[in-house]
Amino acid sequence: MLAPWFGVLAAAFCAAGLYIGFFIAPTDHQQGEAYRIIFIHVPAAWMSMFLYLVMAFWAGVGLMFNTRLSGMMASALAPTGALFTFIALWTGSLWGKPTWGTWWVWDARLTSELILLFLYFGFMALQAAIDEPRRADRAGAVLALTGVVNIPIIYFSVRWWNTLHQGASVSLTSAPTMAATMFAGMVVMAFGFWFYSIATALARARCIILERERATDWVADYARVPK
Repeated sequence: MLAPWFGVLAAAFCAAGLYIGFFIAPTDHQQGEAYRIIFIHVPAAWMSMFLYLVMAFWAGVGLMFNTRLSGMMASALAPTGALFTFIALWTGSLWGKPTWGTWWVWDARLTSELILLFLYFGFMALQAAIDEPRRADRAGAVLALTGVVNIPIIYFSVRWWNTLHQGASVSLTSAPTMAATMFAGMVVMAFGFWFYSIATALARARCIILERERATDWVADYARVPK
């Protein structure tokens, strides 16, 4: 299985990213040491949006082509996406307290990220509420595809509205507005989170496949094979 190898890569990259962020990157001249939470917060926020898009893609493929594996992959990705969304919100609050003087504000970026968490929860709850897996996959796909509209709202919220949240320090169309070591730390952490997402998705997809196919002969044969 590839999941353990990706798990090792995730641990290595996360350890390297934390080391760069907490011991090598310079202190920010405005926020001091408190800014170091970005080495967890920003990659987690990136992954929360990226995983939702990947989840919606697989859900959409399953809805269009009626492929069972696509729905299983979407189900396997949802818990990890919800985890990173929660981490992004939690670390954002830890960052907001010393920066803004409060744990939470109904800012456009924060509110849309909270909606993303509810979309993940809604997707998982809807699938769990329907006993027949194929119907659950189709219902979840409709919700996932509808929720995609929230992703550009999260990303562009700091441009579209006057918010407390600072603008993007990293953009696809311009050079980073931060020290090279800061940028490197965030990128390494992002790779660590990405490898973790792959490892958990593969492991969870394996469990979903075995659970749904438990009545088939090949699963019975697989269970008898010495591990």
